Amino acid sequence: MKILVTGTAGFIGFHLIRKLMELPDIEAVGLDNINDYYDVKLKYGRLAETGISENDIKYNVAVPSQIYERYRFIKLNLEDRENLNRLFANEKFDIVCNLAAQAGVRYSIENPYAYIDSNIVGFMNILECCRSFSIKHLVYASSSSVYGMNAKIPFSEDDRVDHPVSLYAATKKANELMAYTYSHLYQLPTTGLRFFTVYGPWGRPDMAPMLFANAIINEKPIKVFNHGDMSRDFTYIDDIIEGVSKVILKAVEFNEGETPYQIFNIGNSKPVSLMEFINTLEDAIGKKAIIEMYPMQPGDVKVTYADVTKLKEKYGYCPEKSLKRGLSNFIDWEKLN
Repeated sequence: MKILVTGTAGFIGFHLIRKLMELPDIEAVGLDNINDYYDVKLKYGRLAETGISENDIKYNVAVPSQIYERYRFIKLNLEDRENLNRLFANEKFDIVCNLAAQAGVRYSIENPYAYIDSNIVGFMNILECCRSFSIKHLVYASSSSVYGMNAKIPFSEDDRVDHPVSLYAATKKANELMAYTYSHLYQLPTTGLRFFTVYGPWGRPDMAPMLFANAIINEKPIKVFNHGDMSRDFTYIDDIIEGVSKVILKAVEFNEGETPYQIFNIGNSKPVSLMEFINTLEDAIGKKAIIEMYPMQPGDVKVTYADVTKLKEKYGYCPEKSLKRGLSNFIDWEKLN
């Protein structure tokens, strides 16, 4: 089985490649444009952990891993339709897992065009390539942000998601609609995964776990929005990767005449208040946080809470890592890096 994973210099994509390379009979190609939304040193560090040297990377050139014999990496923009099309033609992938996207809720308010280019145009090119080259299954990253200001908790895939409160959320909802259209018109099997606040080693530096950890370790103040009255469904990276790999590897089954389209929440299903999260982080680090309270920020939501019943029933997804254990693992890595 040959799999294309986009976003492999990113947090989830990096961990997914390492998981896939532990499994037999899987060949993978990783793709990323290595943009500078956050420090590229972290991205090159992730790539190095999968055997891809920064010095070997050239645009649109596949680089073989020095660690995994069944893995290659290519630096490429999803907006580069011609070269993306050529990649699909040459490689003849069986499955595509699209994790590449311009991330960040607040950044989407400052730089909206980056989200349209990557998350809309780039995803359109992925869909067209999947259709043109008869991909057996497209798995793609959506987000809990599509639920917007949804007051009903836990969030269910059956809830309406018509009121996104950030452009990032709007692009993720658009991806789901675009995927449905291609599933309906061309019988392309697609699965969207709505991720809920993923954290762990090699995580994104723009997200609360790393922002807070770095500040506490260095005895600098942390910004706590909505005066701490927020909750998040923090999900450890290993649980996320276990779920994503189950979705990728299980054969897609749909009834005849049914649109081969599905959406799943993928989270811990145990929301934690922001202040409890900070307290647990303090315990893991062994230092107290210096807290500065701020009002709610544009694009933020008060609560995220995943109902993962459907993913459990269909794929046997079962998150296991407690927040205490997950943050302990994360801080162990953070102190070493």
